[in-house]
Parts: sequence; structure tokens; C-alpha cells
Amino acid sequence: MKAFTVNAIGARNVAMASKEVGAVTVFISTDYVFDGSKNEPYTEEDTPNPINTYGISKLAGELYTKQNPKHYIIRVASLFGVAGASGKGGNFIETMIAKAKKKEPIGVVDDMWMSPTYTQDAAFAIKKIINAKLPFGVYHVTNQGFCTWFQFAKEIFEIAGLNPDLTPIKTDQLQMKAKRPRFSALKSVKLQNFGIEMRDWEEALRDYLAEKGHIKLD
Repeated sequence: MKAFTVNAIGARNVAMASKEVGAVTVFISTDYVFDGSKNEPYTEEDTPNPINTYGISKLAGELYTKQNPKHYIIRVASLFGVAGASGKGGNFIETMIAKAKKKEPIGVVDDMWMSPTYTQDAAFAIKKIINAKLPFGVYHVTNQGFCTWFQFAKEIFEIAGLNPDLTPIKTDQLQMKAKRPRFSALKSVKLQNFGIEMRDWEEALRDYLAEKGHIKLD
């Protein structure tokens, strides 16, 4: 299966090669290593328990990465960035705005909680972790706060000055092939301990919308 070939075996190959030459391994993981049953943000100390193939493959990648003692495992979540997702052709924000401008009715799940994270903020934080040579281990790197996808969509439209026909729906209505954790928000205890602050997701979202030209900042 491709997911395991890339996320698990690929991670193992990188970890082994890094260990051989004494290099540091950096592995980007995901909130999907958790099952969502905690109903509050997961910290670095919580025990993973993935419930879908993707999450299992990423957890396997984490375990393989740990074979190199000099490692950073960085868990991110619900990413949005200017470049978009190569496999998806965009991101949630751009999809919402496109639908709103076409005046399409929009239904978004209001019972699945997550941590929206601006890729630029995540990249800067990861760079700080590496440059500061923080202790090796697992770090959660997300913007602060959490929301449902419906609440995220509402904030997008409010900031962008759009008023589409937006309706909250239940996850069950989507009939998704893969099971997803209902509450996968992440919280970083470690970053705060080392003086690395992640801003709120609302502020990050506003900057993203400005950079993409959807709004103008004062």
C-alpha cells in the first residue's frame, strides 16, 4: 500500500541513513495518530491510537524515525498554505471561497474538531526548533486554539466579507470512506516551555487571506 511505502518504509530509510552519517532526522507527522476520544486537545504526552490507515502509517513512520536517537517528530494538523496541497489542488479555504462566489449552497461538518494551522507559521516554528537545537523528541506544531470545520468556514466568510448559504451538517452525512477522529485538535506543551509561541489560528487565517489577495489589511 502506497501510504505505508511512503510514510513508514520511507521514514525508516531516512532514519537509517541519517543514523549512519550522524545526521538529525525530521519527520512530519499528523493529528491523525490519535483516535479523537479525548475530547480536548492532545499534547505530546498523550498516547497515539490511530483509527484509519493513514494514521497507522504515520505512527509507523514515527516509530521508525525513533530508531535514530537524533530525531524530531513534528505533528501538524489541518494545514492551509498559499501553495495549496499538491494532491488536492488547493485547500479547504480556497474551496469554500470558490463555492461562495459561485453562490453554491455549502454544508460543512460541525461535529469534527481540529486545529487550523498556517503552513508558514508551522515552517517558522520547525526552523526555530532545529536552529535552537531543542531536545530531540515529539513536538506539536499548530496554531493556537481549535474549532469545527463549520466554525472555520464561518470565520473564513466573515473575514472575507462573504455571505453564502452555509449549513452545519453531521459527519455521518458525508459517508466518508475512511474513519476520521472526531476531535483531533493538538496543543503544544513543549513549545511554550521553550519560549516558542504559536499565534491564534484566526490571526493566521487573516494573514493567509491577505497574502492570497482575498482581503486587504489595514
